[in-house]
Amino acid sequence: QVQLQESGPGLAKPSQTLSLTCTVFGASITSRDAYWSWIRQPPGKGLEYIGHIISSSTTYYNPSLKSRTTISRDTSKNHFTLELSSVTPEDTAVYFCSRGRSWSQDYWGQGTQVTVSS
Repeated sequence: QVQLQESGPGLAKPSQTLSLTCTVFGASITSRDAYWSWIRQPPGKGLEYIGHIISSSTTYYNPSLKSRTTISRDTSKNHFTLELSSVTPEDTAVYFCSRGRSWSQDYWGQGTQVTVSS
């Protein structure tokens, strides 16, 4: 059974860098048939795809967030991380990590609330 677990601070101040970690159980983040994603949902809005990392460490970022986003991984810990810089209150959201295969996400973490406020 594949499980993903997000962790990180639930509160950030404007202009800070938000850092979240997704630890994966039951699958390897080096698997060539999957990609590892970050997705968020602001309050009252739909899901927004942030980006992903694949087995070769190649990354993809949503163009609207690309200048502020870094996704990296630590294969020794089987986890991948999201860094979002220069956050504003508009970055307040529930952040999810997930596994993607083909064109869909098949496993999701439970999500973690991040609030940006001074």
